[in-house]
Amino acid sequence: MTTIDEIRDNFELLEEWDDRYRYVIELGRTLAPMSDAEHSAENKVQGCASQVWLSRSIDRGGDEPVLNFKGDSDAHIVRGLIAILLTIQSGKAPQDILKTDPISIFDEFGFREHLTPQRSNGLRAMVERIKNDARETLASSTA
Repeated sequence: MTTIDEIRDNFELLEEWDDRYRYVIELGRTLAPMSDAEHSAENKVQGCASQVWLSRSIDRGGDEPVLNFKGDSDAHIVRGLIAILLTIQSGKAPQDILKTDPISIFDEFGFREHLTPQRSNGLRAMVERIKNDARETLASSTA
């Protein structure tokens, strides 16, 4: 699995946005496949122009729960955005997810200037969905 630092380094090497988009699409191809059952209405992210699904699993084997996510989209670039987002947020404890600001990382890469308003809204919807999952997990583990 690629780390966010590796993605950051690769972005710095790619000066042209056409090359960066190709890299984002390549990242999307690395996503673990989702089953047909995971492509459900419950996992569909509302607020995205493309179809986007995020599923979560909770690993309660350690001291604190860890959220793992899978994602998919019918749009190649969006799949790449999901891959970057999951690199940032998946495999983390809910508190860490809530402390992290993925949008600032996407801004650091320059996406604010290079995504359509619809894609930016969709990205924010995905981030909010993951944060809501983290909040729900925290609430259920303290109940």
